[in-house]
Parts: sequence; C-alpha cells; structure tokens
Amino acid sequence: MDNKYIAYCGLDCEKCEARLATINDDNNLRIKVAKEWSKLNGILITPEMINCDGCRIDGRKTPYCESLCEIRKCALNKKLNTCGDCINVLSCNKISMIINNNKEALNNLQK
Repeated sequence: MDNKYIAYCGLDCEKCEARLATINDDNNLRIKVAKEWSKLNGILITPEMINCDGCRIDGRKTPYCESLCEIRKCALNKKLNTCGDCINVLSCNKISMIINNNKEALNNLQK
C-alpha cells in the first residue's frame, strides 16, 4: 500500500478529524473531537490530546493511537504494512468492528 495515510486498520487518516485539527491547528475542532471521543470511549480525552499526524506516519499521535490501539500494536509487532497484509484480517477480532462497519476501510486494506 503506497498511501501512508491509510491506517493499519484501513481507516483514512486524511479524513480523521484529529489529524485535520492537528494540521490546521484548529483548537475548536480539537475541543469537538475530544468531547465526541470522550463520550464514545467512556474516558476523559482532553483537547490537548488531539494531536496526530497519522497512524503510519512518523510524528505526533493521540495517546490512544500511540500506545493503546490493539490493532496498531499488533500490526507493528508483526511488522505489517497494514492489516491487509495479515492472512487473518477477515477473522481478526481486533479489527472486525472496523471492517464490518466501514466498507471503505475494508476496501483500503484490499487494495
């Protein structure tokens, strides 16, 4: 996969509001994302945590993406370009919620 903005899970980092807030230094968007992600994940996420250049790009990551994302940790451990390179991608419990609910992510991994 040539597009470094496709995350290990197949999501498109170029469309991610955390990355958009980072590259545009948009504090209002950081506040919005922090609020949404806090509610979605049931944990406190502050606007200061919303800084990310992309999952597979060197640079800043949100705390979740940097050290908590099981998908990213697995792909890095296996030295995969993306989860699309894994023979177990379609049966993987770690990624199933994403690829079963986001056809674009699955298509990105199958390219």
